[in-house]
Amino acid sequence: MVALYPILSLLLVFALATLITRIGAIALEMSGLSPDVAQFQAATAFTGAGYTTDEAEAVTETPGRRTIVTQLFRLGSLGLISAIASLVLSFTRSGGDDFLSIVYIVAGSVILFLVARSSWLNSVVTPIIKRILNRRTDLEIRDYAQVLGLRDEYRIAEIDADEGDWITGSPLAELNLPDEGVRVLAIERKDGSYIGAPGSDSEIQPGDTAVFYGQEHRLQELSDRDQSDTQAHEDAVEEHDEYVKEQEPSEG
Repeated sequence: MVALYPILSLLLVFALATLITRIGAIALEMSGLSPDVAQFQAATAFTGAGYTTDEAEAVTETPGRRTIVTQLFRLGSLGLISAIASLVLSFTRSGGDDFLSIVYIVAGSVILFLVARSSWLNSVVTPIIKRILNRRTDLEIRDYAQVLGLRDEYRIAEIDADEGDWITGSPLAELNLPDEGVRVLAIERKDGSYIGAPGSDSEIQPGDTAVFYGQEHRLQELSDRDQSDTQAHEDAVEEHDEYVKEQEPSEG
């Protein structure tokens, strides 16, 4: 005989944990986090793992995100691990077939995991969460990964500026980085001050950390480019022009 009731109870616990984490991740995605960051932060909040990262600090920046994470903390603190331990102990007292019980548990867990990760669940849950979030804020919430098109070869990267680098010593207007398909999103000074959306007269200084948006290979090349390497800049501009032309629809 298989210990049916303990198995169903254990699967129910797994299902609730998976669904709660999934719903929390969807909510965090809608608050502006990228999918991978949202999934990780939802899982750590629900389990109380306590990871401290820059991403975790970003989660606490807005009231909406703090509310989501708080609810995950509360739900995770209801004794999930204790419930699982109690159910596992019940197997040893049931006198059932341990092998079949394990088979049923594994199979059921896999099915629940696939359901929780399905696009169907996302399509059902996302509109509900969106309506709830819209009641809490007037700000149109968008995923920055979608807004900036962070897919294919496009990335956001931080570059530490050193003396003699191409990105130092001149105002942004003179660097002509947009002609290379690169945008400067922010500059963090070595003294800790922060410039968001820097203007054309802003200058990246040695010791600063600048945030760039562009194609991954271009950002990598830019991080290693010397200040006197004007040929690399000209080649980058030419390459970007060709790329733009390729993306434009052909006439006729």
